[in-house]
Order: sequence, then structure tokens, then C-alpha cells
Amino acid sequence: MLQVTKILPQGHGLAKPLLHRAASVELDWDVRQKSRFECTDSRGRQLRVFLPRGTVVRGGDVLVGEDGSMVRVLAKPQPVMIIRQGERGSTFDLLRAAYHLGNRHVAIELQPDHLKIEPDHVLAEMLRAMRLVVTDTFGAFEPEGGAYGSHAAHGHEDHHHGHHHTDTETHDHEHEHDSQLHDHEHDSHKHGEHGQSRAG
Repeated sequence: MLQVTKILPQGHGLAKPLLHRAASVELDWDVRQKSRFECTDSRGRQLRVFLPRGTVVRGGDVLVGEDGSMVRVLAKPQPVMIIRQGERGSTFDLLRAAYHLGNRHVAIELQPDHLKIEPDHVLAEMLRAMRLVVTDTFGAFEPEGGAYGSHAAHGHEDHHHGHHHTDTETHDHEHEHDSQLHDHEHDSHKHGEHGQSRAG
């Protein structure tokens, strides 16, 4: 098994011909957000990846084995939800949705005209109630990595989305945020969207 302890973000410093000749491995976000995992590359080699804790692997990164061999990482298409503004909505609706999703510690990929998150029927219902269009599809998922760069620790390993907790924790978590969302929207009618209320 090939040991991997080094990563080159986006293959920085490597010549393109060298990258094209390298083996590759397709990994979904569930694996790439971890710093320690095992996988099999396109040449059938088993890799044991052991990166500094908190490292996030992105599509386009290059893993470097202890023998010097390189493996290009490809973001594996996976189920995702695309969130767009409604026909009569505005970009502010997306901004508001990003705020509420972030308040729930949901990993979000930000694009100029849409948001992308992992499938969650509870969140889908909430977003549709906010006049947004939610579509299920398949695609690469590259959520934001925090204010310190895409390869900085973002805490997702230690704080997963609510549906990974116990049933009791999930219920409490959902109830807390749903109550805050209701209060926020109720106060918005009285004070405007930037009034005194704050959802979280």
C-alpha cells in the first residue's frame, strides 16, 4: 500500500505534461473533507492517505506518495441540491438562504448565481418556503473552506450537519433553528430584513 503524506494544492509548481501522465483518483466530498482515508487510484494502487489534521482535499489537488509518485484528485460527481432564486425573487433571497444555511453549519458551495449543498429534504422544504427554486442533480461539490483558504481546517470533521447527530440532538437542533427562523421572519415584517432580530 502506497503511503501519502503530502499534498500539492492544485498541483502548484508542476508541469502540465507531468500532471497528465500522473494517475488519478475520484473522491466525493465525504472523503475529501477528511485528512486520513484509504482509496484506490486509476492504476489499481491502494493509497493510505495521512495528511496533517484539518487538511481538506480539493478537486485538482495532487497527492504525493512516499516514493515520489503523484496522484491527481478528481472531485467525484455526487448527489447535490442546486438552489436558485425564484422567477420573482432577487439575489438577496440567495444571500438570505446562505445566511440561514450557514447558521445551521451546512457546507455550502457558493456560485455567482446559485448555491449548492448536499441533499436534505428538510432544508429543501425550508428553502422552497423562502421562494427559492431547489433542484436535485449530480455534480462535483466544492464547499467553502472558511476565511483562511480552501485548504484550511473548517471544522466540518468535528461538527457535522444535524442529521449525523443522535435523534434527540437532531430534534433539538432543528427545533432551535426553526424557531429562530420563524422569529427572524416575523420581526422582518416589523423592522425590515436588517432589523433588530438575528437568526442565531
